[in-house]
Amino acid sequence: MSKEMLYQRDVYGKTLVELGKKNPQIVVLDADLSGSTRTALFGKEFPDRFFNFGVAEQNMMAAASGMASCGKIVFASTFAMFATGRAWDQIRNSIAYSNLNVKIVATHAGITVGPDGATHQALEDMTLMRVIPNMKVIVPCDGPQTRAAVIAAAEMPGPVYIRLGRAKFPTIDIKEKFEIGKADILTEGKDATIFACGVMVNNALEAERNLRAAGIKCAVINMHTVKPIDKKTIGAFMKTKAPFYICEEHTTIGGLGSAVEEVVAHAGTNCKVRRIAVDDQFGQSGEPDELLKLYRLTAADIAQIIKKDLKKYKG
Repeated sequence: MSKEMLYQRDVYGKTLVELGKKNPQIVVLDADLSGSTRTALFGKEFPDRFFNFGVAEQNMMAAASGMASCGKIVFASTFAMFATGRAWDQIRNSIAYSNLNVKIVATHAGITVGPDGATHQALEDMTLMRVIPNMKVIVPCDGPQTRAAVIAAAEMPGPVYIRLGRAKFPTIDIKEKFEIGKADILTEGKDATIFACGVMVNNALEAERNLRAAGIKCAVINMHTVKPIDKKTIGAFMKTKAPFYICEEHTTIGGLGSAVEEVVAHAGTNCKVRRIAVDDQFGQSGEPDELLKLYRLTAADIAQIIKKDLKKYKG
């Protein structure tokens, strides 16, 4: 059965309108990319609560902090590269330091941005947001989870960073109700445990099916919340003594892989951990599928790496 393909940003824009109808305190800010981020949908419905700052991301984040200090629930959007790279100072000092109610929903993250190339492919954004105190970091895996994450962020006090992609994502069948800080266990298996977020969740599930056909059973965990990380679920799978594989469309430094490894290191176990991510390098221009293959982030790559490792561990 084919999976429904959805743009996360389409879902985001529609969810903003849904929230705006229910709560007059919600305001939306954008930095001249409202057509791409889909915040234009909110702007059309609520023009008096929508503010376009032009190509001025730092000003946008500073204004967001001011509006939040006056009781507004602020959603600020642009591309992930610009939100986290250009405006990090304002996010840290004007928003997070005072624990203000600003939700930064950044689209076009990762190498699947495609032809726009390295300058627009944020591979460091989770790292930049993770290190800021008070900040929560969420990476939804599909359209429905994007809606759930945006609604949950609106209800949670304080700053939140939500990372969305550019391309369409396949919809994943998730039985568990979305909860910030609580991972989704999608499959069970004791040969290996795969932790993934964002677009990599679907790739991990495809790899799991391939491995299961070869007699290798893997657990797949959707770690939609990178901060606060779900230590309880990680701890439970450490007890299986199966190796961990962390799949993310992000640099190997500081993202989901680092978050999981920090939990493992603190527990003092000898759990084997391998990161399947972009290894400390910039992206480049290309079609999304081509880039996933180039950086070895496809389902076939995940399955091949796990097979090779398990053979080595058992040999």
